[in-house]
Amino acid sequence: MKIVFSIYAVRELNDAASFYEKALVGLGKRFRQEVKKAVATIAILPTAWPIADDDVRKYVLHSFPYNILYSIENDHIFIIAIAHQRRQPQYWLGRDTI
Repeated sequence: MKIVFSIYAVRELNDAASFYEKALVGLGKRFRQEVKKAVATIAILPTAWPIADDDVRKYVLHSFPYNILYSIENDHIFIIAIAHQRRQPQYWLGRDTI
């Protein structure tokens, strides 16, 4: 299924990858790879992860403290946020899901 990222999710991905890369060379690349792998898995099995709020589902990354929050739309999966698990919980709730 087609994947569409919100502009906010793209910014969050880039910010987190930059932070990790500054902390340790190569870590930002590993973060991006884990997100890419997670998104590919979500595309194959979009209903496999629990609902976080209304129609928004949550995929928990394994090696980094981040969640991928997404909704399943008619013709695509919409990535709403790539959210740190311990910072401002549910800050993304006001974002459009389509």
